[in-house]
Amino acid sequence: MKVFDQIDAFEKLDYSVVTIGTFDGIHLGHQAILKKLIEDARDHNGKSVLITFWPHPRFILSKNENKLKLLTTFDEKVDLLDELGVDIVLKIAFTPEFSNSSADQFVKDILVDKVGTKQLFIGYNHHFGNNREGNIDFLRKVAPTYDFKVNEISKQEIDHVGISSTKIRDTLESGEIHLANSLLGRNYSITGRVVDGNKQGRSIGFPTANIEIAEAYKLLPADGSYAVRVTVKKNVYKGMLNIGFKPTVDGSKRTIEVHLFNFEQNIYTEEIKVEFIKALRKELKFNSIDDLKIQLNKDKEAALKLLR
Repeated sequence: MKVFDQIDAFEKLDYSVVTIGTFDGIHLGHQAILKKLIEDARDHNGKSVLITFWPHPRFILSKNENKLKLLTTFDEKVDLLDELGVDIVLKIAFTPEFSNSSADQFVKDILVDKVGTKQLFIGYNHHFGNNREGNIDFLRKVAPTYDFKVNEISKQEIDHVGISSTKIRDTLESGEIHLANSLLGRNYSITGRVVDGNKQGRSIGFPTANIEIAEAYKLLPADGSYAVRVTVKKNVYKGMLNIGFKPTVDGSKRTIEVHLFNFEQNIYTEEIKVEFIKALRKELKFNSIDDLKIQLNKDKEAALKLLR
């Protein structure tokens, strides 16, 4: 897969099958669009092209941009698109100036003149252009003029629950990992670097790796304990992870700490990937360290059952 960070670097193709959007999370709804995109491109010996925007438009347009958390970093999104088989990702810098572009200007200058769009696959509720004037009706109106075909993707549902990035963010923030995973079509994950901690876990028989995530906008699930799978140097280990303030030991900073089962390696400074499998419990304050140890042993037993 090729990734273009600049529009000018993209050379117009003879047959581009295109979709547009932020695609945060690459959830099952997104995957339905991408599957059709890839299949059509292959049927016509063309290339599948995903046009996405960075930063996320809401970071630029919303007054509360610092409150928005994303399901995928840009690098995570690229990796997922590569796994799905997308040929080309075109990243367009979303700036205040770009946001003022009209929908017709976007279609003519980018979709047609620059990318060479012949087929456009678009979600039923997608909007683009200044004042969100571009939508499925607008595209159907202008498509004959520019000689491309518009293909609408209808709302996708799982168990009568509409799939959206917003819905998945809500489930993660409430700790419903199992539901988030079912809507994503994979396990939700975070990637971060192992940093030095206070080593309190080691003193009670549960040494942990403290994880620092570089991207402040990456969404973390609700505070609590989780059964997880952790990839370290391409090897996968079972474990349990805690997100929160460690109230039993009067923690003042929100931390992410993972305990790997049957693991004794020194992995400070290593980058690791954590997949959330299922929630074990909410974060609790215990009366003593002994009570905490008893609960951690119960958590480990529960996690091992879930991870078999």
